[in-house]
Amino acid sequence: MEYWKIDKELIEHVCKIARLALSNEEKEKFVKELEDILSAFRKIDEVDTSDTRPSFHPLEFKNVMREDEPKVWKWQPLANARHKEKNYFKGPRIV
Repeated sequence: MEYWKIDKELIEHVCKIARLALSNEEKEKFVKELEDILSAFRKIDEVDTSDTRPSFHPLEFKNVMREDEPKVWKWQPLANARHKEKNYFKGPRIV
């Protein structure tokens, strides 16, 4: 597998695109840091994952929905309401 070469020209190109103003010391620092990061990913690329199923979430979800069963309320929400009609709150006429 071919990898990009991380050098000062690449960092300068990225800085130009991102409109970043970095000093020469910062550019040299980023060359080393990006090379370290990419070398860590190269080690991960070497791991054999041919027998591994793709994973989109670290935990496997089964049925996360509960059964929707109606339950009888034990309290009456309109019991203390002054303005009610049948099983609804009664408000002022708007029309």
